[in-house]
Amino acid sequence: MKRTPITLKGAEVLRAELKRLKTEARPAIIRQIAEARGHGDLSENAEYHAAREQQGFIEGRIGEIERKLANAEVIDPSTIASNGKVVFGATVELEDQGGGARVIYQIVGEDEADIRAGRISVTSPIARALIGKAEGDVVDVSAPGGVRSYEIVAVRLA
Repeated sequence: MKRTPITLKGAEVLRAELKRLKTEARPAIIRQIAEARGHGDLSENAEYHAAREQQGFIEGRIGEIERKLANAEVIDPSTIASNGKVVFGATVELEDQGGGARVIYQIVGEDEADIRAGRISVTSPIARALIGKAEGDVVDVSAPGGVRSYEIVAVRLA
């Protein structure tokens, strides 16, 4: 099975969520189900059915996180010898050659990507165009609106 890259920080976030689900959410929903059972007829007990549905969601998320962590290849960006080139985990400052706007992105694993937070997936078109390039290079990225050119202004490893 192919390993999925994830940053050290991304793995820590997943582990924290898994711990919270197992130590807080799971016991709380079990208590809710027990309490709802005590209310009598389960066939017409909306509280019971809602709690069971929530339990299914929690168990599904626990399984999903466990699978992601089992298949993850945790990469600490600070340990990569990049020689100034863009690598997985790098934070890259770009200048749009079409309008001069500057953007900053960190290249992360698919599960960590959040464009609003400035984190883009390593499999995204822009990240694929940036990997291996260095400060001062200009890259062309095929976007839905056409090809866009960006100059790499800075490359930092977290």
